[in-house]
Amino acid sequence: MDDYNNPRSYRFHQIVEIKNNSELIEQKQLTFGFIGFECDEGVKRNKGRQGAKKAPNEIRKSLAKLPSHINSSKIIDLGNVQCMDERMEEAQEELGTYIHSLFKHRCTPIILGGGHETLYGHYLGVRKSVSREATIGIINIDAHFDLRNEAAPSSGTMFKQILEQDKRAGYLCLGIQRLGNTQALFDEADNYSCQYVMEEDVADLTSTFQQIDWFSEQYDYLMLTLCTDSLQESAAPGVSAPSPFGLEPKTVRAILQYISNKQQFVSFDISEVNPELDTSDSTVRLAAYLVAEVMQGIHRKSLKGIN
Repeated sequence: MDDYNNPRSYRFHQIVEIKNNSELIEQKQLTFGFIGFECDEGVKRNKGRQGAKKAPNEIRKSLAKLPSHINSSKIIDLGNVQCMDERMEEAQEELGTYIHSLFKHRCTPIILGGGHETLYGHYLGVRKSVSREATIGIINIDAHFDLRNEAAPSSGTMFKQILEQDKRAGYLCLGIQRLGNTQALFDEADNYSCQYVMEEDVADLTSTFQQIDWFSEQYDYLMLTLCTDSLQESAAPGVSAPSPFGLEPKTVRAILQYISNKQQFVSFDISEVNPELDTSDSTVRLAAYLVAEVMQGIHRKSLKGIN
C-alpha cells in the first residue's frame, strides 16, 4: 500500500528509518524515536495474564498501514529491548538507557510496551536525561493506581517505587476505578499525595483538562503513560485486566491530544496490550491509532512553534 509513492499519500511504513542506537545523530527536525519493550515479567509477578511482550511488533504492524500526516517529521525505530530469563530489572535499566539516548539525540521517545512495568524503564530514561533538580510529572491513564506494597517489583508497583525514590516526581492518574483498587490502595494514593480522577468523572473533559492543567503547572517535564486496561472491554478486550466500566476510546484520544500539546510534555508509552487475548486485532489496532494520535498532536504542536 504505497499509493504510487506520492509523499502526500505516505503511510507510516514509508517514513520509518530502522536504526541501531550507535547510528543515532542529533536531529535538527522533530523526530520520533520508537523503542519496544518485550516484557511482561511484571504482569507475571502481579499474577496477571501474560502476552503483552508480543505487543510492540503487533502495534508496529498495525501502525505501518495507517496514513501518515506527519511527513515533515522523522521516525526512527531502534527495535526492541527484550527481558531475558525473568531479569525484568535489567531490562528496565536497558530501556532507560535507550530512552536517554533518544533524548540526547533530540528524539521524542515513543515506547511500545510490554506490561505496565514498561513505565519504570520509561521513568529511568527521563530522569537520566534531565537535571537532578528538575521536577517530573507522570500522568497515567489507568484503571489502577499501581502503588502495590510488595517485596518484588512488578507491573503493580512502579509508581510506589518512583515516588519513594524521587521526591521531585509527582503522579496524576486518570480513570481510576473503585472496583479496580482496594481501599488500602486509595490510602496509599493519599499517603503519597497522588492526584486522581475517577473513571466516572473523566468524561467531563472540561473538569479533567482543568485537573491536568493544575497538575502540569507544578512540573518542569511531563511524561505520559497509557495502560490500555483503562479502556472499556468492548473496545479493548486484549489486555491483561479487561475493564467493563472502562473509558471510551474517544475520551482517551481527547486526553492524549490535550496532554501531548503541553509545553512540558516529553515522552509517551503505551502498555498492557495483549495480542494473545485480542479479538480480531481490535485492541492492537486501537493502540496503533492512539499512538498515531499522540504523534500527530506533537507534530501539530511543533508546527505552531511550541517547544
